Amino acid sequence: MTDRPAFAGFATRLLGDDDHIRTPRIFEAICEQIRIQLSLGHLTPGDKLPAERDLAVQFGSSRTAVREALRSLEMAGVIELRKGVKGGAFIREGDPAVVTRSFGDMVHLGRISLENLTESRVIIQDAVIKLACERGTAADFDGLEQSIARTEQLTREQRYDERRVQLLRFYRLLALATRNEVMVIIVDALTDVVLKILARDSAVPRQDTVRVQREIVACLRRGDADKASMLMSRHLKALHGHLFDAAAQRARAAAAASAKAPKAAVKTAAKVAVKKAAVAKTAASTSPRKAAAGLRSPR
Repeated sequence: MTDRPAFAGFATRLLGDDDHIRTPRIFEAICEQIRIQLSLGHLTPGDKLPAERDLAVQFGSSRTAVREALRSLEMAGVIELRKGVKGGAFIREGDPAVVTRSFGDMVHLGRISLENLTESRVIIQDAVIKLACERGTAADFDGLEQSIARTEQLTREQRYDERRVQLLRFYRLLALATRNEVMVIIVDALTDVVLKILARDSAVPRQDTVRVQREIVACLRRGDADKASMLMSRHLKALHGHLFDAAAQRARAAAAASAKAPKAAVKTAAKVAVKKAAVAKTAASTSPRKAAAGLRSPR
């Protein structure tokens, strides 16, 4: 980690003499300027940004806008905000998990449908299979076999939560065999979303997963990328059909529970009314004065 106390020339690199930001959303422009400096290599992981006050002067903006920009960059995984004497805003190492979280958020918000997720996975995994077949080594395929054996064991022991995590490992190992970091990031993000959906809907594990995965690895070992891709595509489409069924079942259960809720409330109210009537009747039989007092509204 490096610390550049003076950050000589930082303001000049970010803005020209007459380039003070004058946009409706100033903090977004500040974020964009810092990202540009990253892309140009003027800022690198470990660098410390100038103090909030100094950034406000350099950008010709308020400290509030700078503060909002720094919070936005922190949420995006670009910087890390540290407290204390040696604290400040530091450029972070690239974090692929940010992509995974973004995908997950969009699915939960309804921005990505299961149909689109299925189509994307089929396309991406087709490319992954072909690259893995071309670039994968015997060690890569051995690792995939070990992952499959672990999945089989967890299935047999009915440790389904661990099994879902293990499935993520299989797809990650397959992506690693492509020797392409972008493929790894995309596969991780898509697979993580699917596993969260499986957990959310309590989907029962598919029984043919282990068999299909072994067939795919066997195809990769003998260099048959076309058949391996066909097997993967068919498996993913079946898996997502499984997800559709689980999601539909969850929706039906939620609708049934919602329909029962008003009836349950009516029954509860009726029981309370009957109980109050019984209490009033008992009180009335004991003393008319007490009965009247019992029916009087509390102050």
